[in-house]
Amino acid sequence: MHKQSATHRVAVLALPPVVAFDLTIATHVFGHEGQGRYATTVCSPDGGPVPTTTPGLGVTVDATLNAVSRADTVIVPGFARGPAPVRALDALVDAYRRGARVASICTGAFALAQAGLLDGRRATTHWIHAEALAREHPQVTVDANALYIDEGRVLTSAGLAAGLDLCLYLIGRDHGQTAAIERARVMVTPLHRAGGQAQFIPVQGVTDDADLAAVTGWAVAQLHLPITVADLARQGLQSTRTLHRNFRHQFGMSPQAWLTQQRLRAACTLLEDDAVTIDEVARRTGLGTATNLRAHFRRAFATTPTAYRRAFNP
Repeated sequence: MHKQSATHRVAVLALPPVVAFDLTIATHVFGHEGQGRYATTVCSPDGGPVPTTTPGLGVTVDATLNAVSRADTVIVPGFARGPAPVRALDALVDAYRRGARVASICTGAFALAQAGLLDGRRATTHWIHAEALAREHPQVTVDANALYIDEGRVLTSAGLAAGLDLCLYLIGRDHGQTAAIERARVMVTPLHRAGGQAQFIPVQGVTDDADLAAVTGWAVAQLHLPITVADLARQGLQSTRTLHRNFRHQFGMSPQAWLTQQRLRAACTLLEDDAVTIDEVARRTGLGTATNLRAHFRRAFATTPTAYRRAFNP
């Protein structure tokens, strides 16, 4: 079993062409952590210039796969789908076998799958690529809805902002929730979302279902009321069964789960205003009581409304 050093060594493996946004998420969260708990190295199969998926933008990487061989955690950002270099896959397998933690952001999951590290495990990636991951790697149980999935020493996340959620989650796993909250505050970002929260698949630009857009718009404006699924169905002039089917198709969740998500998003915004009491936050978001707000908040974010407020109002 690999023995971790006092300073946790993170290797961010850039596979060409790498997704620049994913790369900078990992390097910023850990590389600028500020407490000396992490030492971060960006590496690539060969070192030197690495193209990105953004035309005209490349990055220069000094370290090679030697960094992977010494890392306590290896993070694979997204890259253009295709076969990853065999030596990079071998390095990932070797790292896992000696006890390192391996994680991916977005399409980085394809590299982990190609290395066999996701066989028999649950995994996620950006919902746009989930079907391809499941088709190309049938031995992997792909969850297209999850923001990130923790399978012990192998973790995967969806795309873009979900990569930030995963990295903050890892800090919380390593050093406690307070450390994750503080890192989020410094980065001026909300506390990481729970991994089981569904990826948001927007109606706009994906469907022409104006009726459903009208229902959700009405609901967001009425969050202070005790809205039920039956209320949503009546607003949309459809049966509750049809409403459930439409919400599952468009948002990857039930109408009730969507409502709760919207209430919690509104609660997060209100909690950043010290002038609004916790009881008022609960009332204005339709969660009723402070007790109910705390229960939902802990279930979704593994923290309390007071701790969240403290993080954004030091």
